[in-house]
Amino acid sequence: MAKKPAPRKTKSGKPAARRKAVKKSDPEVSNDDLIEYYKEMLLMRRFEEKAGQMYGMGLIGGFCHLYIGQEAVVTGIQSVLKKGDSVITSYRDHAHMLACKIDPKVILAELTGRETGISKGKGGSMHMFSVEHDFYGGHGIVGAQVPIGAGLAFAHKYRKNDNVSVTYFGDGAVNQGQVYESFNMAKLWNLPVVYVIENNQYAMGTSLARASSEIELHRRGDSFKIPGEAVDGMDVLAVREAAARAVAKCRAGEGPTLLEMKTYRYRGHSMSDPAKYRSKEEVSKMRAEFDPIDQIKKRLIDGNIMTEDELKQIDKDIKAIVSEAADFAQSSAEPAASELYTDILVAE
Repeated sequence: MAKKPAPRKTKSGKPAARRKAVKKSDPEVSNDDLIEYYKEMLLMRRFEEKAGQMYGMGLIGGFCHLYIGQEAVVTGIQSVLKKGDSVITSYRDHAHMLACKIDPKVILAELTGRETGISKGKGGSMHMFSVEHDFYGGHGIVGAQVPIGAGLAFAHKYRKNDNVSVTYFGDGAVNQGQVYESFNMAKLWNLPVVYVIENNQYAMGTSLARASSEIELHRRGDSFKIPGEAVDGMDVLAVREAAARAVAKCRAGEGPTLLEMKTYRYRGHSMSDPAKYRSKEEVSKMRAEFDPIDQIKKRLIDGNIMTEDELKQIDKDIKAIVSEAADFAQSSAEPAASELYTDILVAE
């Protein structure tokens, strides 16, 4: 079984024992599921590596927030959703779009500001959107997506379907006032929303222990009577199991749930962040012992499901997909100047 993430630290910076154990699991899972999760997470990893490379080459402008290390969270949660369930997240949104089965070509074209991008080259890294795929955007304002996620859940309830709203946000957003206003309304109206806190421990660069008086983030819904659960966000199967429970409760009309995914990002907050607030040893340890892709790879090999050569071929195929997406993006034209005047709402 996969190991747990490193223990949290106190405000002094010293390790502290967890007050509540992270819930893990080793549920029954088919070989096909394991292979699919491996492929999905590896696509996210290779895509983000390519995005980082292209940013360094000056082909991507503005901000660029990579998801490397956190792949198990969105992969596990999206595995239990169905068509019609809505997804909304923050500016760290590339992997969420891939998990929604959006073509890597149009995502990378958007990152490079091309007319073939999913937002016609006008949204960039942080502001992509696709109603067709039930993806309601990456949002650049910290926490801004949380009340919108509650609104999407309200729409599902109003229409009397059994769809749910999955609303992702980070540990840096949990102290925003609008988050708690949304929690209150969601429980008051018993909305079908799953709040997913992607706790990667450092927000924009400040450790959770230095920024929050309550660091057990799954307890943040307690005063609103929203049940919460801490989950090993580096284990895709643990994520899947917790998500399945939360989504089932929503579909049954039991209201919101808060899932704290204890995960870890290997890169800085954005491409402009050198991440000097943590040691190289800490990052290396997390990659060596808790990497979500390596955990699934080990399961596939140890279970005699796939060989090393077969896994290498998958990696080769995925790299080809990402390379093709990069070629597509770079060969696409930039938006015409007239696009400056489209998609603008005017109040009368």
